[in-house]
Amino acid sequence: MKAAVIGLGVEGKKAVNSLLNHGWEVYATDLNINVDLSGLDLPMLDMNMLEDKETVSIVGEDITVDLGFTNSYAIESCDAIAISPSMFGGSFAERLLENGELLSDVVTRHKDIFTIGITGTNGKTTTVHMLKNILEDAGKRVLVGGNGGGGFSGYYDLILEAQDGDYDILLVEVCDMTLDFADYCFDFDMVGLTNIGNDHMDVHKTVANYKNSLVRLFKDKTIFTAFDQDFNSDFKEAAKTAIPYFAYQDELKLVGKFNLLNAGLATAICRELKVPKDVIKSTLADFKAVEGRLDVYKINDAEVYVGKTDNSDALASVLGEKNFYALFIGTPRRNEIHRLDILDVAAKYNPEVIVLFPGLDDTLDIAIYRLNSLSYMGNIITVNTLDQIIELVAEYSHEEAILIGGNGQDVIIEIQDRIKQISQKLITNQ
Repeated sequence: MKAAVIGLGVEGKKAVNSLLNHGWEVYATDLNINVDLSGLDLPMLDMNMLEDKETVSIVGEDITVDLGFTNSYAIESCDAIAISPSMFGGSFAERLLENGELLSDVVTRHKDIFTIGITGTNGKTTTVHMLKNILEDAGKRVLVGGNGGGGFSGYYDLILEAQDGDYDILLVEVCDMTLDFADYCFDFDMVGLTNIGNDHMDVHKTVANYKNSLVRLFKDKTIFTAFDQDFNSDFKEAAKTAIPYFAYQDELKLVGKFNLLNAGLATAICRELKVPKDVIKSTLADFKAVEGRLDVYKINDAEVYVGKTDNSDALASVLGEKNFYALFIGTPRRNEIHRLDILDVAAKYNPEVIVLFPGLDDTLDIAIYRLNSLSYMGNIITVNTLDQIIELVAEYSHEEAILIGGNGQDVIIEIQDRIKQISQKLITNQ
């Protein structure tokens, strides 16, 4: 079987790797000759050779990549096509739907599996992993994945894995920017909404538009929303069944009231699936923070909180529960100016120090300008390396609390690993 992958962003590269891993031949293309190809198993390529070139072809074992142009004949020879979710709704995607060429229409076994989607602005990954653990403890065979930007292997990987494996439940993390795409590719039996927050407004433009996308996703499905969620009347009208959930009442090993809501959502879904209460309770009692999500470590006198808080609502939910002496914030990409709102929140809570480090991009200059425009009166420090971050953590480790968050999941995970090692070493030596 041969597949064409159109667009080599996060989902496109994950689709290429998944297809190759499942024995497919791949033709991949991107009109941007400077697209980041890291993470793809390609023949060695000297990027300097691309200077002043408008097109380039890379040929490897079972894969051909064209940059700067698209070979329509190569696409026509393919059995299926994988497009970037951002292309869904455009004219090219519409033609594929008419012809039944999209990968999810060619490889279809996933549509026969009971499918649960988890979407929302914050808390998706934690909720998905809570659900996975509970359902597996209840004896279910669960396939988990979805949103490539959330750390999973992408939507297409789920489709391919479902084709080859034997599962009772398909559990999908659905990015709020890909709602229509995911709704087309998967037959959701249940959908849980964590929350609606201020993120990706460069795509949604308004919260009302985001709400309308959710209404389309919820149509004729069993949905779970927080009892006080905005737009619940619109959601209930669209859904087949609407079930409210509440904050979890028992203790968790996780920090933050927001995680009690994540656990409440996971509990509501599992109760609807008739999972025994004792299984839910025992699983959640042992549940630990997912890699890269908010966790806390003790270093000298300080509690050091580390986790991805890449939008203003996520950061505000943490800062609203504890006072932090210093905030370390990873900066967003240059094209994600809307995510600079996290600096507005940081300045509002007025810590003694704000430390800026490159998260998704080195946009320290933009971040400094934003903080200065807010008349933040504390100390602004910029760093560029992990070692510099660790040095400052050590300096502030006799204060009560430090928070390290912001953008850049991979960077946050690297910091988290280092902080965890230091904390464990200090505890061992006590």
